[in-house]
Amino acid sequence: MAVAMPINSGTYNTWAKRSAYFEQMRRKVADVPGVTMTAISETGTPPASGWTTHIDFQGLKAIDDQKMNVGFVGSTYFQLLRVPLTQGRIWDGTENRNAANLAVVNQVLARRYFPNGDAIGHSLKIPELVQQPPFVLDGPRTDGSWFNIIGVVGDRRNNGLRDPVLPEVYLPFTHSMDVSTQILVRSEVPPLNLLHSIAAQINAIDPEQQLNRDVRDLEHLIYSQPEWQQERLVAWLFGAFAALALALAAAGLFSVVSYTVAQRTGEFGIRIALGAQRTHMLALVYKSALFSFGCGIGCGLVLTFALGKVLAHWSEGSSYDPAVLAGVTLLLALVGVGACAIPARRASSVDPMVALRD
Repeated sequence: MAVAMPINSGTYNTWAKRSAYFEQMRRKVADVPGVTMTAISETGTPPASGWTTHIDFQGLKAIDDQKMNVGFVGSTYFQLLRVPLTQGRIWDGTENRNAANLAVVNQVLARRYFPNGDAIGHSLKIPELVQQPPFVLDGPRTDGSWFNIIGVVGDRRNNGLRDPVLPEVYLPFTHSMDVSTQILVRSEVPPLNLLHSIAAQINAIDPEQQLNRDVRDLEHLIYSQPEWQQERLVAWLFGAFAALALALAAAGLFSVVSYTVAQRTGEFGIRIALGAQRTHMLALVYKSALFSFGCGIGCGLVLTFALGKVLAHWSEGSSYDPAVLAGVTLLLALVGVGACAIPARRASSVDPMVALRD
């Protein structure tokens, strides 16, 4: 979860005091039983983005307007969110406290601006990164400085759940500390259960500072996204129509098989009178019904593969997932067997005398 921590006006108004307070606050929260990891983040929590601004790369010509996201985070940010390090390294705690001029970029940025895979070692500058005291306090070597790229990390959702990931640069959070920050918390239990204990730890440092009331865990942050709500509505609608179609198919199959059994009552009576066994009668009904039902499943699979590209426009998942196709095929087969069960049982228990009289 992301715990927002605003700073009251007039407090921690120097860079040294504010950076020390943020780090002390992170360590106290990390001591809460059940908390496995903490990180400071001045940027948006996934799937939100950070600050979008123009960036210059030393020795490279500008590509379009070169606007991208900039995130100010602690060294444990990537491990906490399980964002993998694909190349190079992450700055350590000492470099973070000293506001070292280091940067980490995501894979989208590395592929776009350094297609040869040589992003590490290059330098970048953020022209709009300037002091705005007392609201934003920058590090002693931040303004107008070049930042050396030391690592490339995997992409995290920073542009919603549906749109492609944007290029992103990460800097130590001590380079730009706002009057509010976030403590990211990963825990062994539902993180919201620890909110009271976390608030007590923060108040122990400074009773004048209070938590933001709107604290949500990552799951609820995702649920609040309009893309997730729209996709969930579509999924429920498709599921409801699929369940209705399945019920209609089962009812239709049951009706057809029942009608066929009724039409063949005389035949079944003669067969039983001549010594046909119960299992033979069951097999006779199932063989006739399931052959037609199997053909229907086969046609459905053919249409699935034929229309897969059309369906792909509505879903990021593949319509050719073997597990999904196998599960649906098995479900339909079970429905078919169940729909045939009552008519088949009725056929196997026909009274020969009643059948012959008919």
